[in-house]
Amino acid sequence: MNSLTFRHARQEDLATLVAMLADDELGAQREDFRLPLPESYLESFSAIDRDANNELLVALHGDDIIGMLQLTFIPYLTYQGGWRCLVEGVRISKEHRGKGFGRQLFLWAIDRARERHCHLVQLTTDKQRPDALGFYQDLGFKASHEGMKLHL
Repeated sequence: MNSLTFRHARQEDLATLVAMLADDELGAQREDFRLPLPESYLESFSAIDRDANNELLVALHGDDIIGMLQLTFIPYLTYQGGWRCLVEGVRISKEHRGKGFGRQLFLWAIDRARERHCHLVQLTTDKQRPDALGFYQDLGFKASHEGMKLHL
């Protein structure tokens, strides 16, 4: 298996990232991948990029972006004022799935959370993605809480 390198996303990566987000049944229903991209993606990227507690990261195989995720570092009063790392927007491009790249990406992200002194890494996964649930469980994640969302 080839190793990946990781870096912060750049504005010029946005079209590739949105295409990855839109490249499955669930993402296709909520993303808008017309070029030029809607301004909302640029505004969101800018807000993420300015926020020291958010990191939008890409996984590179050679020079090609093949994966992505967003890490949000959240301070809490619980756990004696501890920090958590929330993982969102995880994708590996279809042609690179099943080759261990997702595992590399996650192990790197978990190490990044340790570097930021987080006591916990948390995520949600859509119940319509059972393969993702198994992947996260294989990494040691436990379904310890019942999550809920309210779409506005």
